[in-house]
Amino acid sequence: MPRAPSGLFPSGPPSRPTYREPHPVTGAGVAVGGAAATAWLLLFGLLGRSVSGYAWWTVLAGGLAWLAALLLVRSGDRGVAVGIAIVTAGGWSIAAAIVAVRWASGGDWPLW
Repeated sequence: MPRAPSGLFPSGPPSRPTYREPHPVTGAGVAVGGAAATAWLLLFGLLGRSVSGYAWWTVLAGGLAWLAALLLVRSGDRGVAVGIAIVTAGGWSIAAAIVAVRWASGGDWPLW
C-alpha cells in the first residue's frame, strides 16, 4: 500500500494560479517615456518668451503629459507612464526653481 505524500515535497504544479502582469514595467519603457516627456516639455517650454510664459507653458505641458500617463497606466505600458511622470516632475521642479530665482533676484512675483 503506497503512502500518501505529506506535501513537504510537492510532485506537481502549484495548486493556485500564477498571475502575470500584461504590461510589465521595463527599463526600456521608462527610458522611452522619459525621452518623450523631455521632448514634450522642451517644445512647450520654448514657446514661452519670458519666465512667466515658460512657467505657464511648462505647467500646461506637464498637466497634459500626466493625463497621458494616467491613460497609459490604465490601459497601456506602465513603464512609459513611469518615465513620463518622473520627467514631468523634474520639469516642474526646474520651472519652480527658475521662478523662485527670478522672484528672489527681482523681488516681484513673476507669474502674474
